[in-house]
Amino acid sequence: MYKIYDVSMPIYEGMPVYKMKPEKQPQIRNVQNFDTATAYESRIDMDMHCGTHVDAPLHMVPGGGTMKEWPMEQLTGPCRVLDLTRVEAGISRADLETYGLEKNEFVVLKTRNSLSEEWDPDFAYLAEDGARYLAEIGVRGVAIDALGIERAQAGHPTHKTLFAAGIVIYEGLRLAEVAEGRYFFVGAPLKILETEAAPARVLLIEGIL
Repeated sequence: MYKIYDVSMPIYEGMPVYKMKPEKQPQIRNVQNFDTATAYESRIDMDMHCGTHVDAPLHMVPGGGTMKEWPMEQLTGPCRVLDLTRVEAGISRADLETYGLEKNEFVVLKTRNSLSEEWDPDFAYLAEDGARYLAEIGVRGVAIDALGIERAQAGHPTHKTLFAAGIVIYEGLRLAEVAEGRYFFVGAPLKILETEAAPARVLLIEGIL
């Protein structure tokens, strides 16, 4: 019997957003209701990096590829969740080497970020040397439970290293209920083509591999 974990952040006004910037908050409003019409409709104004989302190279690389460059085969498939809740700051090469990661794996980084629903400016992240290690191995994707995959690194080397290796990046997962192990990853972004990111619904399915 399989089990599905929905590891996506809920979207609502007042939710945790990167650096708690007001301009990154989603704005949801009713545009039609039963007082004036026969159907109820809403509208949302939302940053592409709000909540759980996928980054494309254009996010950090001038002239880089947009969301249309990521094939669904890269966004869906077997993955491995690594429990790195012991790491206080940057996840390094040394933190990752013990796992015996292999080419084309999809790596999901569970950190202490999943233990709180509040924005933490000192969130755990993937350090530059950890990103270089994953690029050397040739993983196909990396996902993390922070609203950013790197923090306070001049020039954004983690993003750029992963993108240069053709590695897709997911940010904003919620992994508190997910144990370390192997799952089937479904990371379906909205089919928005010419942007540097897109919101996504991410599911981890246990028991089908």
